[in-house]
Amino acid sequence: MPHTAKTIRLLLIDDHPLVRDGLRLRLETVPGLKVIGEAGHALAALAFLQDCLAQDPTGATLPHLVLMDLNMPGMGGLSLIAQLHEQYPQIAVLVLTMHDNGEYIVQAAKAGARGYLLKHEPAQEIITAIHAVMSGRMYFSAAATVSLSTTSSPALLLTQRERDVLRHIADGHANKQIAQALNLSVRTVETHRLNIKRKLNIEGQAELIKYAVEASKSLKALP
Repeated sequence: MPHTAKTIRLLLIDDHPLVRDGLRLRLETVPGLKVIGEAGHALAALAFLQDCLAQDPTGATLPHLVLMDLNMPGMGGLSLIAQLHEQYPQIAVLVLTMHDNGEYIVQAAKAGARGYLLKHEPAQEIITAIHAVMSGRMYFSAAATVSLSTTSSPALLLTQRERDVLRHIADGHANKQIAQALNLSVRTVETHRLNIKRKLNIEGQAELIKYAVEASKSLKALP
């Protein structure tokens, strides 16, 4: 669902301290944005999130959004996105990277990213993307969209878990049934439904069900 808190809490992940410093300085000039943490690699980011939960198990101190590069030492950015999507589905992930290849964009979206920007974009576009993502939309910069235009099917942007949920929707299963079948909480299933609608640019439940039924055969063939 769209973000409603007055202040958007951000976590920056980039292996270059100067990049993080520049982002922090720029973003914190924007009312309603607050950088609550930084990390130079995946393990440090995951440790930070664990510390947040240790402080408040309800997740009230977790970041709302992670702004991250794909290049980092150790665990790669795509693997980190997938882990964040699995463990912290309530946290939005926005990629900021030099990689403009359409395949990277598809893989990032499949891993769970809600947006994709290139590092040569102006700072204002990053701010626009943050607000777009936190309002419940997907966001791809103009340059990223051009690279993504070769994607043959929007369903390629879905994560494996989102495809699983979509298949169950096609079979007429309610959230509770899907949660039991996939060993998830009902709330997590609701989050996956919302992410599917974002990625496929679908508004209502009826449209989602219609898409799921029509796409059920092609979904089985997707890698």
